[in-house]
Amino acid sequence: MDLSSNEIKILKALQGGTLSPSEASLSSGLGEKETMSAAFWLKSKGLVKISEKSTIFYLANNEGQKYAEEGLPERRAAEWLNQFGESLIEDLPLDEGEKKVVIGWLKRKNYVDLEKTEDGLKLIPTGNLNETPDEPLLVLLNRRPISEKKIDKEGLALLKGRQLLETKEETTRKFSLTPDGQNFDLNGIDDNLIGELTPEMIQSGVWKDKTFQRYRLDTHVEPTDHATLHPLTRFTEEIRSIFLQMGFTEIEGDYVESAFWNMDALFIPQDHPARELQDTFYLSEPASFVINDEETMDRVKAIHEDGGETESIGWGSDWSREVAQQALLRTHTTVGTIRYLSEHSEPPIRVFSVGRVFRREALDATHLPEFTQVEGIIVEPEANFGMLIGVLKEFYRRMGFPDVRVRPAYFPYTEPSMEVEVKFGDRWLELGGSGIFRPEVTAPFGIDCPVLAWGLGLERLAMLRLGIKDIRMLYQSDLQWLKETI
Repeated sequence: MDLSSNEIKILKALQGGTLSPSEASLSSGLGEKETMSAAFWLKSKGLVKISEKSTIFYLANNEGQKYAEEGLPERRAAEWLNQFGESLIEDLPLDEGEKKVVIGWLKRKNYVDLEKTEDGLKLIPTGNLNETPDEPLLVLLNRRPISEKKIDKEGLALLKGRQLLETKEETTRKFSLTPDGQNFDLNGIDDNLIGELTPEMIQSGVWKDKTFQRYRLDTHVEPTDHATLHPLTRFTEEIRSIFLQMGFTEIEGDYVESAFWNMDALFIPQDHPARELQDTFYLSEPASFVINDEETMDRVKAIHEDGGETESIGWGSDWSREVAQQALLRTHTTVGTIRYLSEHSEPPIRVFSVGRVFRREALDATHLPEFTQVEGIIVEPEANFGMLIGVLKEFYRRMGFPDVRVRPAYFPYTEPSMEVEVKFGDRWLELGGSGIFRPEVTAPFGIDCPVLAWGLGLERLAMLRLGIKDIRMLYQSDLQWLKETI
């Protein structure tokens, strides 16, 4: 059996008897990390036994520390009642949270008698102020942790249900030789085996006179940390790769846009709720843009007011150039798509984009004010609703979601419109909207072919793939989570 020099040192150290990791480290002259590694290797070879013993310790949490210093609510209430006499619960010098629980504890510890009155529940002190076991125990646990074997059981039972404690587990290990380890002959072992070949060994040539330790695939190896892309970055690259494989071309756009391209060009009325300050981030510098394309502005203005040259009747209200020129952070990546169509109106067109968008969303487990949208369009003479459904189903299939369904929806700039849902576990989850651009959107740019369009939330898709329930986890520097999801 091949043994490394570290393993031989641990075997020699254990010939004197059972040792803890720190004792084995001191006896062998190895660091604690090298000692643990060598011991686990020896365990896999049947020469060393590692026994583990776990101990639970109790200590006061933040609320417990407060009560250890100030006194439990029932203690403070009983002392106050004995000083000032009977009282209603509302008059006790406690905060509202303490008043909700203190009656039960006052009665349980025989500090008060209760009497119902027209004014409410009256607390009548019994004169009993005897200390119960939970009070001194809480003071002790505020000073130091106590193991479950040494803790006062009566006091612990009183404190456990009040959520005033927290626990920590400590594991102690002992190394000892197995029968095979005790009978192992160290005299015939070459303690100069090379376990790792270094550049210095190669340059000096000393490896030629050395014996190499045999390589095994069934032994435990300590995981190593290494640099990698963030899970969301890798997920984004996967989406890009899928669309490129499906024959799409990627486009990009700017974060800062005018309301004209972000809203008006998409036939979103100027009094639409999405334009309100509580939904959109408007800029103060620059506060507005000068739109130089007068012809396009005039066509969009006409469509908004009366439908222009389309069969639409528009929104039937005056259109404001000042409102259209407001500067904002884009609320969707469709603004980049419509800009692209204004410059490339000849079919066939298949483009997509993956970019950041900004909305005044409340920050919670499923919403962010800044998130990533996956946008795509197809412009072809024969394009139709069935093609749109087929493309999206194929995209999600390649993403690992074979079960996809659609249902009718409403969006200001597509008609017909639909929402796409994928089946995850036993639930259907909505992941984005899609549809065919309305004539009011395409007419100003001379496009007479159907334009299939969709916008999907990247973070929600990533949450499903990565198995997380809080969208904020994607942007937190949780090193443990990042290591586990590489």
